[in-house]
Amino acid sequence: MKLVIENLTKTYKNGVKAIDNLSIEIGTGMFGLLGPNGAGKSSLMRTIATLQSPDSGSIKFGDIDVLEDNMSLRKILGYLPQSFGVYPKMSAEDLLDYFATLKGIASKSDRQKLVKEVLEITNLYDVRRKHVAGYSGGMKQRFGIAQLLLNNPKLIIVDEPTAGLDPAERHRFLNVLREVGTNCTVIFSTHIVEDVKELCNEMAILNGGRILNHTTPQEATKEIEGTIWKKIISRDDLEENEKNFNILSSNYNQDNTLNIRVHATEKPADDFVAATPQLDDVYFIALKQDEPVLN
Repeated sequence: MKLVIENLTKTYKNGVKAIDNLSIEIGTGMFGLLGPNGAGKSSLMRTIATLQSPDSGSIKFGDIDVLEDNMSLRKILGYLPQSFGVYPKMSAEDLLDYFATLKGIASKSDRQKLVKEVLEITNLYDVRRKHVAGYSGGMKQRFGIAQLLLNNPKLIIVDEPTAGLDPAERHRFLNVLREVGTNCTVIFSTHIVEDVKELCNEMAILNGGRILNHTTPQEATKEIEGTIWKKIISRDDLEENEKNFNILSSNYNQDNTLNIRVHATEKPADDFVAATPQLDDVYFIALKQDEPVLN
């Protein structure tokens, strides 16, 4: 099933245009929506998830007209928001059983079978009798995936799911998401480039409520081959280099020098060497090209 969004617009009462005439098609598999904080990612996710209405435009998922028939979408939707609420003092097993009841699964044996299955998928079965309130951040995020899997969703939306997770928890969470995202459409919203590179077969860069680039991670880096250059400079020389070159990023070395990466169609100066393109470079190029031109 394909998600088709056409000419979607949303402006809030304070005048902020969160979604700006956005059109995109998203197919089966892991789709990364990459953008800085405030780019409009959460607004788009909430609109697709039928939690808010756009001012104009259309959203279709398969044969479902989402804006006209949001209940049909909700039946096949799994949504994990950026903040996943407050947990009562209940075990994961009991809370999932409760959620399964709310989702209309009347048979106790069916619920038990389903709860066991989603706990195993999310690697939480061994801690199923612990209170969810006492889970670590990564375990809570995996519990969030477990609850959204209860209705066998065809469309899954996860909004900034790895923010605040330590590296081990992030790795476990991404593995779970990778496993559940093989047979459905998963939209993975994040500002962390590494997550998209590791997980997604397709991606888009969003800023100012607009799609800047819709591509694949592999194609995106291939397109900028031969245009990324690097050199090591002292911290004192950064300002001068910023004036002369299109610096995408700078990172400190242990001796307090800086690695700078520059985007240019030709070698910027003799002391630069060619660098292998990275997805971070693609991201920073798109954002730089979207910056307003100052007169």
